[in-house]
Order: sequence, then C-alpha cells, then structure tokens
Amino acid sequence: MKRMVGAVTGFALAASAQATLRTKTVEYKHGDVVLKGYLSYDPSVKGKRPGVLVLPEWWGVNDYARHRADMLAQLGYIAFVADVYGSGFNTTSPDQAGKHAGEFRANRTLMRERVTAALDVLRKHELCDPRRIAAIGYCFGGTCVLELARSGAEIAGVVSFHGGLSTLNPADAKNIKCKVLVCHGGNDTFESPEEVAAFQKEMRESNVDWQMNVYGGAVHGFTNPGAGKFGIPGVGYNERADIRSWEAMRLFFGEIFK
Repeated sequence: MKRMVGAVTGFALAASAQATLRTKTVEYKHGDVVLKGYLSYDPSVKGKRPGVLVLPEWWGVNDYARHRADMLAQLGYIAFVADVYGSGFNTTSPDQAGKHAGEFRANRTLMRERVTAALDVLRKHELCDPRRIAAIGYCFGGTCVLELARSGAEIAGVVSFHGGLSTLNPADAKNIKCKVLVCHGGNDTFESPEEVAAFQKEMRESNVDWQMNVYGGAVHGFTNPGAGKFGIPGVGYNERADIRSWEAMRLFFGEIFK
C-alpha cells in the first residue's frame, strides 16, 4: 500500500498532500436497510467543492476504498464511499464477496437504488457543490457507476476502473446524461472481447460522450496493490496502469468540473 501512496499521490499538490483530513462514518438508509458509508474531505479547503462518490470493489467498504476516498480528499474534493451491501459490510472471503456482488448483478434496479441513496447523501452535504459530482468505481464498483449512469443520474461523469461492462438493460444507455471514462486492462480476462465490443456498441448507438483507456499488460484489479494476495487467477496489480488511470481520472475531472 505504501508504494501506491507514494506513486499516485505524487500527482497531488504538495499543500494538499500534507492536509489533515476530516473523516467519518455516515449512517443513512435505503428503505429499512441501514447503510454505513465513509466521508472524507479537507477542512482547509474553503466553501463548496466538487463531490466524488466512490463505489468499492466486491469486498465492500474496506481500507482500500477508504484510502481512495482520502486520496480524492487530498486533491480538494469531498469524497463519499457508498455502502452497497448494508451495515458497512466488508469481507476478505472471495466466496462471500461473490455471493453479495452476485445478488446485485442479478438485480440492477436494486443496485441503482443503493448507489443513488449514497449519491443523495453526498449531494446534500453542505460542502458539496451539487452541480459538480462524479462517481468512480472499482471492479464491482465500476459496474455500479456505469449502472448509475444508465439510470439517467444528473451527475457530471463516471469513471470505471477494471469494472464489469455488461448490463441487463443495454437500451438504458439512452438515458445517460453524463460523460463516461472506462479504464480497462488490456489483459483482463474477466471481460470477454464480446462484452467489450458490446459495451462500445452500446455507447456508440446511444451517442454517449464516452472514452475507454486500455492499459497494455494490465489484468483485472490493476489499481489495487493487494489484488493478487487472494490467488485469484487473472487478478493482479499493475503500478503503471494504476498511475496512468489515476492521472486519466484527474484530467477527466478537470474537464467535467470546470
């Protein structure tokens, strides 16, 4: 983790990198389900600032997701990690993670509602500029932010890092109002060439303002230094792709938040 911090946060301004962040767990609800997200911001930044919703990997709200939110806060944004599963659930068991993520992949309406519930929390925060909000997601979280876009959410943009590209409702791409950036591993076997082609066709036919960056040699999970520790075939960290995709996100934010 220290290696990633040094590499990626080197892009931040020195003053921001040294900032003392304000962080807290935020309880909110979707229906009767209690959700526990994570909020991070730099109190030295004055006034409202753009908000970034963070959708975690299939592990849930864990240290990696919180660290990414802190990195965003160091860049001057207010960041909120969404709790899709409920009760702040997180796990290190691939079986448990797969079971929970699978329930939402099979029910895209519920997935969109859970993500929207978190978006509403961020949008209503006193320090968030509601006109300048983006959502980013990793792996399962990448699927979530693309579904958020397909729901017609009124946000500026979404960024998917090694996320699932397929959807149960491809025609819903016509609802997309925001800009879309997909950061994809060139050697990612979790997304078939057919799924990648179908996603691109979906974006083209719906006239979405989209872009896809493909990183050579990168496999699934390329942004997470701990990606390979579970021994899942086809999953691993790639420092170059991590740095390049984070910088691509920053340039994207510079465009959509201006």
